[in-house]
This record gives sequence, C-alpha cells and structure tokens, in this order.
Amino acid sequence: MTLPNFLILGAPKAGTTALYYYLEQHPEIYMSPVKEPNFFAFEGKQPDFKGPKDDEAWTNKCSIVNLNDYENLFDAVTDEKAIGEASTLYLYIPQTAQRIYQYIPHAKLIAILRDPIERAFSHFLHLRRDRREWHRNFIKAISEEEQRVDRNWAPAWHYLHTGLYFEQIQRYRQYFSEEQFKIYFYEDWKNNPESFVKELFAFLG
Repeated sequence: MTLPNFLILGAPKAGTTALYYYLEQHPEIYMSPVKEPNFFAFEGKQPDFKGPKDDEAWTNKCSIVNLNDYENLFDAVTDEKAIGEASTLYLYIPQTAQRIYQYIPHAKLIAILRDPIERAFSHFLHLRRDRREWHRNFIKAISEEEQRVDRNWAPAWHYLHTGLYFEQIQRYRQYFSEEQFKIYFYEDWKNNPESFVKELFAFLG
C-alpha cells in the first residue's frame, strides 16, 4: 500500500495549483494525478453541499472518499523520494488533521497562507466568474456568510471563515511536530518562485 509522504494543505486561492504543477515536473517527486482528491477531508462520506451549483462542483462530484480509490492514485509510484498530493480543503475542514495522523503520521505538511481579505476577495471573484455568486458587492456577499455556512453551502462560499488560519493550524499542532509542518506565505511564492521552490525541495528531501 502506497500513500503520500507529504501533503499540500491549502489555503485556497494561494497558488497551490501552480505549485502542484511545479512539483509534478521534478523527477524525484510523484504527485497524485488528481489534484484535490480531498480524501482526508471527507473519508467515508461523499460531500453533499447545498449551495448554488454545489451539486455540479468538483467537491461534491469528484472527491475521493474510499481508501482503495485513494490508494489507486499512487499505483504508478516507482522510486520517487517524495510522494504527494494537494487538496486545499485540508487546512479548513476540522476533522482532516486527525485523519491524516491516523493514516500517515510521519507525513510532511505544507501550507501557503495568503492575506485573509485578499484571499476572500479572490474567492469571491472566482465564484462571480463561474456565475455562482450573484452579489456584485463583496461586502453584501460576506454579510450573508453565516447563513450560507448554516445552510451547508460548500467551503468555497466561506470567504471569511477560510481565512481563520490560527485555529486551523492549531488543529494540526495537536498531532504533528514543528519539523513536519512548513508554513509559507503567498507573497514569497508569487514574488520569488525559484527561491521558494528550492527551499521546498530541501524540506522534502
């Protein structure tokens, strides 16, 4: 059974997709062919979020919740040193840290944090682009956030909640050592990707 030895946890809208493709090109790194499998966020139960068009979105339709299906993502691993995947909901969904610890307690964990307001606004624009967010005014949209969370809308709608990094990271610190957990900032990734990636390669060994 092959499982990852490192995970990119998020945050959403913080450059994780670009990083995934950078890492995928390294000959000693194997990245899951599916980005955002979300296994540790939703193991055992397919998510059923109820927001507008959530039923058509990746999280509801394509999250992998069965262990065998998740293991199959890593069937093609050969002699790569670092085996990873990137699911940006891992930082946000509360039960995720405990599930990761259950399956891969020695994994290395990577988080990229972006200014919470910039991140929230970027997510708002993303849903506007997809014609899911009908409010043109960002302030109006976030004024309805608590109602949306209570109605079980997908995390993509949790503009402000997703940026509460301190409590999210504290959940991981209950289970993982400081040596396993690397926190980066979006600005460093955006402004100097070469230096960023070199440091990350060193962290992954």
